[in-house]
Amino acid sequence: MKLEQTKIASYLNTKVSVLNRIEPFFQAPFHSHPELELVYVKESYGKRIIGNSVMPFEPGDMVFLGSDIPHVWLNDEKYYQGIEDLRANSIVVYFHKDIFGPTFYELKETQKINELFFQAGKGISIIGKTNKQIAKKLEKLVSKKDFEVIVGLFEILSILSESQDKIYINDEIYSLMQKDSKVDRLSEVFQYVNKNYKKNISLEEIAAVANMTRTSFCRMFRIKTKKNFVDYLHEIRISNACKLLLETDKSMSEIAYECGYKTASNFNKLFKKVKGITPSDFKNNAKVN
Repeated sequence: MKLEQTKIASYLNTKVSVLNRIEPFFQAPFHSHPELELVYVKESYGKRIIGNSVMPFEPGDMVFLGSDIPHVWLNDEKYYQGIEDLRANSIVVYFHKDIFGPTFYELKETQKINELFFQAGKGISIIGKTNKQIAKKLEKLVSKKDFEVIVGLFEILSILSESQDKIYINDEIYSLMQKDSKVDRLSEVFQYVNKNYKKNISLEEIAAVANMTRTSFCRMFRIKTKKNFVDYLHEIRISNACKLLLETDKSMSEIAYECGYKTASNFNKLFKKVKGITPSDFKNNAKVN
């Protein structure tokens, strides 16, 4: 995936934004921005990529992201089939750290919030009672205006800074990882696979992309994504095959070839392994729906 670097404040013409997004599926690309971001998923499921972490998400998922962490929410393939009762519904808060000014972070009373912002560089998953408490406040925050938005944001940050219902998504502060390595290895792998999934990608080749040995790469990839690289490659190929099945009238052999499979029989076998049904059944079911 190509990483897009954006500035939310410039796009929305404000340094604090509270949005209730309702879409057929999450449409933002793999991107990063200097603003901190709080995301509460109300509806939809799939997988999210945050820094070096690839994890599933479902309704109720809530994360707090620090500045410049690459991230994307990818819905399950069902969401791309145009099924009317499926939608991606989320509340998202963007704000720039400098809205509070440098003196704010020097105050003794704000040290916990300062620490929260620093730890958000790992990405924070918010769980338990805190999740439910903040979800209610976010529902109210959507309808607030002007200074009430700032007050509501302060309340949420205060709760987060005191809460223990937090799980760090990455093991390290992402900004520090960028200083140690100019290019994030896993992001490079994702981009390479997205661009080259049509061809045969050996473990030696993809390990070289990550500038690692084959053994070290396989270990790292499994730890970060909870799956081996070959399975991930098949998922990407099959995901693209689903789009071709839905959007074109190409034959199974053509789609198999375009997605990196030399034979239609091998394509059918792996498609069924990943999706649980054959490509033909997938296309027929989509037409019925």
